[in-house]
Amino acid sequence: MTIPVAIIGAAGLPVGRHQARKGETPQALEHELLAEVVIDAVAGAGIGKDMIDALVFAIPRAYTQQLYYCTFIANFLRLAVDGIVGEVQGNGMTGGLAFDQAAMMIASGRAKVALALGSSFETAVDSAEHMNRSMRATGDIDFHTPFGFTPIAWYAMDAMRYLHDSGASRADLASVAVKNRRHAGLNPLAQYRDPITLADVLAQRPIVAPLGLYEVPPRSDGAVCLVLARADLAKDLGRPHAIVKGRGFHHEGAHQINERPSDMTAFQACRRAGQAALGEAGLAAADMDLAELYAPCTIVEVLAAEALGLVPRGRGAFASRDGETALGGRIPICTSGGCLSRGHPPMVTPLYGYLEIFEQLTGRAGARQVADAEHAIASCELGNYNAAMIHVFEGRA
Repeated sequence: MTIPVAIIGAAGLPVGRHQARKGETPQALEHELLAEVVIDAVAGAGIGKDMIDALVFAIPRAYTQQLYYCTFIANFLRLAVDGIVGEVQGNGMTGGLAFDQAAMMIASGRAKVALALGSSFETAVDSAEHMNRSMRATGDIDFHTPFGFTPIAWYAMDAMRYLHDSGASRADLASVAVKNRRHAGLNPLAQYRDPITLADVLAQRPIVAPLGLYEVPPRSDGAVCLVLARADLAKDLGRPHAIVKGRGFHHEGAHQINERPSDMTAFQACRRAGQAALGEAGLAAADMDLAELYAPCTIVEVLAAEALGLVPRGRGAFASRDGETALGGRIPICTSGGCLSRGHPPMVTPLYGYLEIFEQLTGRAGARQVADAEHAIASCELGNYNAAMIHVFEGRA
């Protein structure tokens, strides 16, 4: 029997630069930053620490000073649990896996309350070291890595193909960055909040053509904690919460990109996982009131939105240009500001997405609140969306 699961509390560190370089002062104590977030999330959930049964961590970046981070934090917070204390890993999907495993602990009856949490610090590390690790993690070391093939290069190729096939312009695609910055300006957790114009985006230096500086993710530090609980417990607490209505996952058996021909703009894993999640929820894409998508670049948001059926295929960039995916539009996407402006601390980026959905579905999003939001969908990915995990949520008063 599967027990319904709810998010009952959430908190996050404002995304930005928190980690100091070696020798610099003051040094940010990573465990203290995460501990503050955990305390805030648990207090907001209205529970005591003695009710927590499991801790599922997103594995921290290799640059984090403290190793065996999960048990260190359990000790620091004096959290004794009977369920599990552990870390999960899956590149950009890591935070999603932590959430998924925490939810499964509850759904299987092994926990009544579980935390999905973690921190990701990367801003202080040397750029060369960071890029070396990124290329080794996200490409074939015998083929991609020697030629400097990076994730942004994948997405840039997607973008060139998309512009050719859809007839969208460079400006249409760049409108995603403007829209997300506008959303981030309303989000106190966002890394970049100053408004930008379409002219600003188009004027930036290219990173990998056709993507410029404002269309690729920044380096970011962050920490998040989500409190998950049995849905009946959430109801008894008498506080607004968000029910997990559906879940889907698909891995297409490819490492990032490979030698097998495929439709590079279809994001088939996202499509299949989305269909599974919506089917389990008994809902359709048209029922969604907002979406929080894992989208490191403008083109990724466009293609993921199309794969999920939120916009018709080939129309995603036009939908952004016309305001359909902005606050006040037909289907607001990345109301948090997304990876481009809220920021992108990779190992916990999906957790920031779930946090945003929790705030939206419980009416806590302030100036960026989507009116009458009832249903939402979230995505996270591995590689060039060669694997995707999708969750569908429903708000409850």
